Amino acid sequence: MNFDTYQDVWVFIECFQGEPKSVGLELLGQGRRLADSLKQKLCAVVIGKSVDAAIAAAGMYGADKVYAVEGDEYETYSADAYGHVFLELCRKYSPNTILVGATVNGRDLGSKLAVSLHTGLTADCTALSVEEETGNVVWERPAFGGNLYAQILCADTRPQMGTCRPGAFKKPEPSPDNHPIVIREDISTPADAIRTKVIDFIKACEDGEIKLDEAQVIVSGGRGMKNAENFGILKELADELGGTVGCSRAAVDAGWLPQTKQVGQTGSTVSPKIYIACGISGAVQHVAGMSESDTIIAINQDETAPIFEVADYGIVGDLFEIVPALTKELRARKQG
Repeated sequence: MNFDTYQDVWVFIECFQGEPKSVGLELLGQGRRLADSLKQKLCAVVIGKSVDAAIAAAGMYGADKVYAVEGDEYETYSADAYGHVFLELCRKYSPNTILVGATVNGRDLGSKLAVSLHTGLTADCTALSVEEETGNVVWERPAFGGNLYAQILCADTRPQMGTCRPGAFKKPEPSPDNHPIVIREDISTPADAIRTKVIDFIKACEDGEIKLDEAQVIVSGGRGMKNAENFGILKELADELGGTVGCSRAAVDAGWLPQTKQVGQTGSTVSPKIYIACGISGAVQHVAGMSESDTIIAINQDETAPIFEVADYGIVGDLFEIVPALTKELRARKQG
C-alpha cells in the first residue's frame, strides 16, 4: 500500500431530519488536531436529502472541505445507501483517516466501511493523537471493563478508522468566517439495493426534555439514592439549574431509571459544564463517561469514595439533606 496516495482527515457529519448531530461537530475539533499534525486537510462528509444546514455547520466548525451527497433515498439512514455513497467517495478521493460518531448509525456505517475497505476500525475512542515518525493515528480506548486504556494503531492499511462516543470531546469554537470548499457529488443508490426501510421513530425522551448528551448541567444519582422515588429530589435540583437527571449503572440495574439515563462506559459519555454526582461511589466505568465535565461536584457520605479523586468540589454528608438545601438556596436566590 502506498500511503502517500491517502490524504486528508474525514469526519462523517451524521444528520437527523436535515439537522447535524452534535457528535459530528465535536469530531471536527479532533479532526482538526489530527489534520494539522498530518499536514493534511480536514474534510466533512454529509449525506442526506437536504444538507445545506449540515454543510453550513461543518464549515462553521472548521472543515476545510465538504463532500456532500443529496438524494431522496438518503432522507433516513440505511447501511446500504450510506455505505454505498461513502465507499464511492473513499474510492475516488482516498482519505487517510476517517472519524465517525459512535452512535447506532455510526457504528453500523463504520464497521461496514472497514470491511469493504479491508482496513481496521477502533471503536469507542476517548483520545486521539498522531505518531510523528510514522503518521499513524494513535487510537486510545477503554479496555478490560474500563480498568485499562489501550492504544491501538492501524499501521499496515489505510484509511485509518475509528468511532468516538457523543460527548467524549467538546465542540471547537465556531468560526462563522470559515468558508470551506463544497464538493457536491452525484451518487445515486437504486431502490432495490436498499434492503431496509424506516417505518417510524420512537422518541428517546419526552418533548421539552433535555437529552443527556446535550445537557449543560447533569445531576446524577447512584446506589446511594436507595430507591426510584428519591430521584425526585435530583430532578428538582436539575430543574432549578436548567439541566437533566442522569444515573450510574447501579441505578439502572436496580430498575430505578431507564438505560437512556445511564452515564458511563456502558451508557452515555457526557461533558456538561456542571456534573453533580449524588450517592455515586466513582467506579472507573462511571468516571470514564463523565470525567471531561468542566466542573464535577460530588456528594457522598463516604469520604474515601473514589469519586472525590476526580471531583473539583466534594461534599461529605447526607445527600438527602444537602440536595434539598441546595435546591432551596437556588430558589431563594432566584426570587431575591
